[in-house]
Amino acid sequence: MLDFAVNVRDAQPPQWLVRRLAERLGDLARYPGADDVHRAQDAVARRHGRARDEVLPLAGAAEGFALLSNLRPVRAVVVAPAFTEPAAALTAAGVAVRHVVLEPPFGLDGVRPPEDADLVVVGNPTNPTSVLHTREQLLAWRRPGRILVVDEAFADAVPGEPESLAGEALPDVLVLRSLTKTWALAGLRVGYALGAPGLLARLTAQRAHWPVGTLQLTAIAACCDPAAVADAAAGAVRLEACRADMAAGLQAVGAEVFPGRGPFVLFRHPDGVRVREALRDKGIAIRRCDTFVGLDERYLRAAVRREWPLLVRAISEATTNGVHR
Repeated sequence: MLDFAVNVRDAQPPQWLVRRLAERLGDLARYPGADDVHRAQDAVARRHGRARDEVLPLAGAAEGFALLSNLRPVRAVVVAPAFTEPAAALTAAGVAVRHVVLEPPFGLDGVRPPEDADLVVVGNPTNPTSVLHTREQLLAWRRPGRILVVDEAFADAVPGEPESLAGEALPDVLVLRSLTKTWALAGLRVGYALGAPGLLARLTAQRAHWPVGTLQLTAIAACCDPAAVADAAAGAVRLEACRADMAAGLQAVGAEVFPGRGPFVLFRHPDGVRVREALRDKGIAIRRCDTFVGLDERYLRAAVRREWPLLVRAISEATTNGVHR
């Protein structure tokens, strides 16, 4: 199918990255060493202006969500609509989770989490709404005894990463980053966390030994190299231009497009279920959004792809053929 459901930027990793990974295949008989870990940490630290001990390599950002229960939260809050994994991981660990549900257009103006929340998870830009919150809004949520977790899995898809907290060395802020979408490494699971050393120690209190493999550590170091960062930044500029054209195209065929940044577009159609089914029949996959807290079957999310005219045309044909009555 023509896949607008998954947000991996390209069909495969760049060849230079494939070569870097292939060079390490001969090392797979041994466990990753401290030198592998340090190379990955140092590359991330240079990229964000942090210290080595403020960097934690992860087997994808999803591992970071799975580790949140080690922080022993009692009153956890997830800002929704949002990626479902943090709430699912906390709930599976026996942590009660409350949601602060944002109303369209899904910004934080006038919104505050409960004062007694000791763990708050928020995406920036948020999946699936694509809203980019300001640094000031997020930092205003800090409180004594509270840990603020910012999911920045898609932050590098926004040119200049203007609202990122990755470079802020704050004792109560944990930033989670993913490399899998930008570098087409979803099958390898690659990411990292940024936080104070004491916070990272708590996060990994019950972590398995050697949780991140040699190829993952190699990928982290490679993707945080200055040349790679510059390449990703140039790609983000191209993606943003494509996103603007795609949003305009969706609006032209009757979709209500919500403003945002990043590699996907959230839109609403009065007959979302039938639109999705019609697209499926045409061989086009799109992300349903009624599985996200705060959204219903009218909402759909589409990855930004240069093939967007095919999606727009398919929606137009479906609507013309009686999907919207």
